[in-house]
Amino acid sequence: MKRRLHIRERHEQDGARKAPERRGPSPSNKANIYGALPVLEALRADRRAIERIVVADGVRESRLSDIIALAKSKGIRLDHVSKDQIDRLAGHGANHQGVIAVAAAASYVDVDDILDSAGEDALLLVLDGVEDPQNLGTILRVAECAGVGGVFIPERRAVGLTETVAKASAGAVEYTNVAKVSNLNRLIEELKERNIWVIGTSGDAQTNYSAWDWNRPTALVLGGEGHGLHRLVAENCDALVKIPMYGKIESLNVSTAASVILFEIRRQRDVNSKRRAENG
Repeated sequence: MKRRLHIRERHEQDGARKAPERRGPSPSNKANIYGALPVLEALRADRRAIERIVVADGVRESRLSDIIALAKSKGIRLDHVSKDQIDRLAGHGANHQGVIAVAAAASYVDVDDILDSAGEDALLLVLDGVEDPQNLGTILRVAECAGVGGVFIPERRAVGLTETVAKASAGAVEYTNVAKVSNLNRLIEELKERNIWVIGTSGDAQTNYSAWDWNRPTALVLGGEGHGLHRLVAENCDALVKIPMYGKIESLNVSTAASVILFEIRRQRDVNSKRRAENG
């Protein structure tokens, strides 16, 4: 299958790409990070300001030793409070595990920053309306583990980087570059102009995901819960692939689908890289 290549003049020199920089939130834009692993990764990543760490009385500090040591080394205030107080701070039903970081809200990066730093082996992820925060958090964790260079989410009718998303990502939100876009179809055109293949997913596709050649710059497009890809988004993709189903359920959860396809991409690229190395 052939596709028309779009070429755009570039003003920067090859190899002069910069890593995306997150937009700095305003001082009043606060968010709680709760749970031992998300708090620890926020401290390690050092990408957003942390005002203080709150620890519940009675929690075994040995479980939180790395958090406490990092907080002290960074000069971050440690507050010990009652379990009732930390429950109220975390919110109803939150699994805080006895520790909360009061921090600046997770921030977004500019679309062009992600695109400019994508490189010749780009692997990007476009989400067409994921609304469940648990799903988005899990997808961000998968994306970080698979080495995705950036994730694009719509500004409307989709969940953003909430506290629940941060918790569900198990700290991956601290490392994953996420950009909001006002129009996914314009983003797809921009991706094509940069010679990035835009591959969507659909249960009606003729090509299995494992039969597609992922050894090229790629933006994977996944649909939201229930509706899948919107019609125009699907039509604007270079190709559509499917994950074949063998049971009675018609489709996988979007976060599971992300896992399956992203690690197939990595498997193919690893095999291709090894083959090139062997052939000199």
